[in-house]
Amino acid sequence: MIKEKVGKRIRQLRLQVGLSQEALANLCELDRTYITSVEKGNRNISIVNLEKIANALHISLCEFFSFTKTVD
Repeated sequence: MIKEKVGKRIRQLRLQVGLSQEALANLCELDRTYITSVEKGNRNISIVNLEKIANALHISLCEFFSFTKTVD
């Protein structure tokens, strides 16, 4: 359940700033297929990679986790 919520949050934030999965992956120096897998909730993301994604989206980890029922 948490993997899906985190994935949906990443997708939500990525779309808000108008980035494709490939563009986000490039900013994070991660593979596009990794971003896809995380967004689908298929991967258990590490805190290191989560920080890379948050930094690429110009938000803090605190802001990232400030979701509750908005990500369903």
